[in-house]
Amino acid sequence: MDNAAIITKAITGSLNIIEQEREREIISRRFGLSGHKETLEQIGEMLSITRERVRQLEKAILIRLRIAAEETKIEELSAAEKIIIRNLTEMGRIARISDLAKKILGHEPSATEKASLTFLGDISSALTIVDENDRYYGAIGIAEYGDEKLIRSKVDEIVSVIKEQKVPMTLDELDAKLSYEHPSHIEAVASISKLLSELNGLWGLAKWPTVNPKNIRDKIFVILEKNKEPMHFGDIAKAIASSDFKRKDVTVQAIHNELIKDPRFVLIGRGIYALDSWGFEKGTVSDIIGKVLKKAGEEGLTREEIVKRVLKERKVKETTVLLNLQNKDLFTRVGKGAYKLAN
Repeated sequence: MDNAAIITKAITGSLNIIEQEREREIISRRFGLSGHKETLEQIGEMLSITRERVRQLEKAILIRLRIAAEETKIEELSAAEKIIIRNLTEMGRIARISDLAKKILGHEPSATEKASLTFLGDISSALTIVDENDRYYGAIGIAEYGDEKLIRSKVDEIVSVIKEQKVPMTLDELDAKLSYEHPSHIEAVASISKLLSELNGLWGLAKWPTVNPKNIRDKIFVILEKNKEPMHFGDIAKAIASSDFKRKDVTVQAIHNELIKDPRFVLIGRGIYALDSWGFEKGTVSDIIGKVLKKAGEEGLTREEIVKRVLKERKVKETTVLLNLQNKDLFTRVGKGAYKLAN
């Protein structure tokens, strides 16, 4: 029997414990076991009872199911628990419900399939459910490693460490500041937080573009920072297309346009861009020659030394530097093969 069939059988066996059809209907609709998850109000209107009455019935039914599960009266549940716990162990003991369902079933799970795991996790004493809200994704954990309150406190601890550092961190860096058996456990806990995001092995706040780039400019920045060397805008486009970004269908022209507009990016050659944080400054080749000669002072520099220094900041041909050096309005020749700024 495959995993999907075992999960389905556990759902059926659990619902069969509920004697009244109306109560089975409430649980099925509240969790979305047969389709769309419904609110207390929607179920109340369907059954002609108040919202509060639906809430009371739901709570009482779940208590009975949890007792039945703990007393091993739901025979089909045991096999499903083994599958869930085995996969959670491999995933770091806790996981988002969507990620766990995908691993167990081998495909992108439907809303009903995710609801099924949530329901089983809710009634099983071997499992812990973390309800979804603005700060946390819905998740399932192995109960012996903590209840919902403890899990959320662990998530918050990771968020606090990253906030204190003010820069994205690797799992090893987080591990050095936290007490976990293995960095994979940190990764599992961190993945539950809606306040965190990960990119290229770095964990940071979801609002930081370095780990969660939302526009083209941020994606260009991430690519250049990862490459650590200047790149042609065409190569940047290829790198974005092959990246792990959520949206990467951008044109080469769009990338070129953003490179021109953003002051973080410096054109240092024909179509080649670098980050200003690397020490590159905006300007033409003549501007760079002027900067080099200004630093040199009244003594000036030889033609060879000027070329050498300019080529450290610009990806251009040597002849391009020499041609710009012939601008007599900007540069004056002093002695044999030496130049300084024109007065």
